[in-house]
Amino acid sequence: MFRAALLMTFLALPLHAEEVGRVGVDWVGNDIIIDAFPDPKVEGVTCHVAYFERSIYDRLSQGNWFEDPSYSAVDCTQTGPIRLGAIDRSADGENIFSERQSLIIKSLKVTRIYDARNNALIYLAHASELTEGSGKMSVSVIPLPAD
Repeated sequence: MFRAALLMTFLALPLHAEEVGRVGVDWVGNDIIIDAFPDPKVEGVTCHVAYFERSIYDRLSQGNWFEDPSYSAVDCTQTGPIRLGAIDRSADGENIFSERQSLIIKSLKVTRIYDARNNALIYLAHASELTEGSGKMSVSVIPLPAD
């Protein structure tokens, strides 16, 4: 059982994200975490995603030990010359970041969507839940240079 929990904890870590900020929001130790990660297929774009992390005290007192809220925000910026790699150009986009918000049920995701008509990349932060969807989301748009 301990090995399974340890494995799930390891799998929940973002592969390419770096924590760049942590803001305490109350006296019980709940935090807002800000991670930075480069878009893996678009050189010159870096995204920052913010999400809520519950403290041990909050988990013990409120229950629901293995779950964090779905609240998130994303903003992406051009950090160099933009070079599109082999990105998914379909309307449903491509998941480029995932952070577990519960042991199995919920993940925070960032999906990149290519908007050919407006020559832009859209980054959508949202929760992905097995049991029910979530309307909590945030969006960031990067205009692409004209060809």
